Amino acid sequence: MSKKGLINGYPAYMRESIEKVNATRARRLKEGPPPPMTPEEREAILKRSHPDYKPEGKRKLAVGPSAGEPVPHEVADLLEAHPVIDPKGIDLSRVDYDVDVLVIGGGGAGTVAAIFAHEEGIPVDRILIVTKLRHGDCNSIMAQGGIQAADRPNDSPAIHYIDVMGGGHYANKPELVRALVTDGPWIIRWHEEMGVMYDKVDGRYVEAHGGGTSRMRMHSAKDYTGKETFNAIRDEARNRGIPVLEFFPAVELLLDERGHAAGAVLYNIETDEYRIVRAKATVLATGGFGRVHIQGFPTTNHYGATADGLVMAYRAGANIIDMDSVQYHPTGVAYPAAILGQLATEKLRNQGAMPVNRDGEAFVFPLEPRDVESAAIIEECWVKNKGIETPSGIRGVWLDTPMIEAIHGKGAIKKSLAAMWTMWHRHDIDITVDPVLVYPTLHYQNGGVEIDANGATRIPGLFAGGECEGGVHGKNRLMGNSQLDYNVFGRRAGISAGRWAKKAKPKGLSLRHVIEYEKALDKAGIKTDRRAPLILPDYRPEDVRKRHLEVI
Repeated sequence: MSKKGLINGYPAYMRESIEKVNATRARRLKEGPPPPMTPEEREAILKRSHPDYKPEGKRKLAVGPSAGEPVPHEVADLLEAHPVIDPKGIDLSRVDYDVDVLVIGGGGAGTVAAIFAHEEGIPVDRILIVTKLRHGDCNSIMAQGGIQAADRPNDSPAIHYIDVMGGGHYANKPELVRALVTDGPWIIRWHEEMGVMYDKVDGRYVEAHGGGTSRMRMHSAKDYTGKETFNAIRDEARNRGIPVLEFFPAVELLLDERGHAAGAVLYNIETDEYRIVRAKATVLATGGFGRVHIQGFPTTNHYGATADGLVMAYRAGANIIDMDSVQYHPTGVAYPAAILGQLATEKLRNQGAMPVNRDGEAFVFPLEPRDVESAAIIEECWVKNKGIETPSGIRGVWLDTPMIEAIHGKGAIKKSLAAMWTMWHRHDIDITVDPVLVYPTLHYQNGGVEIDANGATRIPGLFAGGECEGGVHGKNRLMGNSQLDYNVFGRRAGISAGRWAKKAKPKGLSLRHVIEYEKALDKAGIKTDRRAPLILPDYRPEDVRKRHLEVI
């Protein structure tokens, strides 16, 4: 018994359930997991229990190029908000930075885009990366499980294509999926040239399944894959000397008099000043919306994931696609409260950890597509009432992590899942001995700004890559395709931006589109004091925020 009244990290009443999990483990190891669901069963459980299918969680947009499209209320609140700046008060005659290619976002897609704009012949002093926080404060570096690429003899980009389309419920844009899967093997080779150390045995990649995949094509670097790949990419950009402005989020895109992308208005978080960047081409790589907490879910996302690029692009006239779909990772941490919502990587399940209920019963195939797996866990907790409730009122199911050691031998978790072991060990929980409590957590923005296969939006001169763009994953993303997405479309957007910049000649700078958007809000009868982009989430209680505003 610890000083906190816990037994090896868990309260006594949870221990009673853990004993049931321990007692059924040998049988489950012998029998194996439940079989995968049929397509009909998957569709049925999604409609019954997945948050995307709750009609009260969405509304149709009233303004903008995608008016009439249903999106989560939290997204609509951002898109139907006022700008954070007064466009008439910004002096566009004073240009602070004049570049060929402006990259908005310092995560994976943005850094890759800058590298390939340089590869396209744009000098480094004519490229500028601007980022809200530090270079590398992003979801890309936090990714754990791996990156998909079809490079085995029994696999092919065509088979990968079928998996991606099926996982996305065939809502994906086919040309984007084709680009994703055909570029995959090349991306892995490029990473290795830069020094990425993927897991290998006897010189061959160690590859595994992800949920919804028909072949083992998941390349990983233990469970630090995002960190390993992004560090190599960032080092490449730094070695080339590509400039980066940190703590400088963009708050509005600039257009020229023809409606072409022409740069951005930046906001310096540290000095509370605005700066103007004029650019011949702009790449949007601002990531997703996890910190908006769709339907109140906790999130795996980094602190700056507030859909800023989505807001700016939409206001400037870009289409959005598949924004009615949200990815909830099936296994977010449900206990302890200090790490609520953090990621329990899918690699735990592809190595053998089985989701089980409070009685130690397996209830779902461990590697269903993420939306199906999430729906099954939600249903087990709230419909069948077979979850475990934590002291803070959260419900979850057990992920039987000791099965990994039973299958692969003692020491397997510390060898291939060191980040997972460390995360729980800090809270006195040994995942080699005890299961962990999990529940779906907001993980990924499936949709986003619509692009073509070259990363181009409908706004001439504006390109996008990574989580802020949409169309690649349809209504559900498969594990490992986010890492591939930011590399493939970051590269394609960077190449396209470089080529565009060589011939582009911006004619004046304008924020007229922002003024017109304000008029559209008024015409639609939208009355709100909300402003967007959000830039950073505010977790203070309402009464504290109110007192703060009154003081100001």
